[in-house]
Amino acid sequence: MSAAPRRLALVTGASAGLGVDFARACAARGHDLVLTARRRERLTALAAELASPEITVQVLPADLSAPEGVATLLHGLEAHGLSPDLLINNAGYSRTDAFLVSPWAELAGELEVLVHAPLRLAHALAPAMVRRGHGRILNVASLAGLLPATAGDTLYGPAKGFLIQQSRGLHLELRGTGVHVSALCPGYTLTEFHDANGTRAAVSTAYPRAMWMSAETVVAAGLAGVEANRPVVIPGRLNRLMALVARLTPSRLALRMVAGHARRLET
Repeated sequence: MSAAPRRLALVTGASAGLGVDFARACAARGHDLVLTARRRERLTALAAELASPEITVQVLPADLSAPEGVATLLHGLEAHGLSPDLLINNAGYSRTDAFLVSPWAELAGELEVLVHAPLRLAHALAPAMVRRGHGRILNVASLAGLLPATAGDTLYGPAKGFLIQQSRGLHLELRGTGVHVSALCPGYTLTEFHDANGTRAAVSTAYPRAMWMSAETVVAAGLAGVEANRPVVIPGRLNRLMALVARLTPSRLALRMVAGHARRLET
């Protein structure tokens, strides 16, 4: 009797935040790993933590905010003969500067990470998954993608909304192939995300502890959701309630509500 095939997971944005927890969870499930992000030293440290006689870990640094970033990553995969069975499009960040005062190069870099990279990686890697009759694509979106955008959030939320809708479409397109596609939409999560964009103090004081989820819980929900082939995964009852309210509330009123949310963060 032949052994079960070894599965290979590619985690983008694996140097911090949810990416680290996704990598740890995949290793715990017996997946070999490819880790990518900009910071080689962090990837190398995580690889040393996770590698074992049973788990191989390959580090392929790439800056996905650069136009050539995805091509660099795909070239590295090809050069090492690696074809992932699980693609976790986790890389992402948000900016808090107003749209009109932000240099276009910085906005373009954010779009490269949030939109271009996950789509191009899925486009490049899904065909081999289809041929094998097995694959998983988990796009880490956000609850923000299901809510109206506000001042100061003119790019991140809308980009995540696009990713959610594209994930839904690809989910339907690959139905029956053995390849699952899900968009993970977490709300406030205890990671480095808000440290990176400088909003940690504001969000920590504006919202109670009950609104926050652990990274481990969010990761477990995402992996379970894509395994079950759920097109959209919203971890946490409160987050699901917020998404439902946003969907049922008239758009003008919903916009007014999230505008109040934005003002709360400014105080």
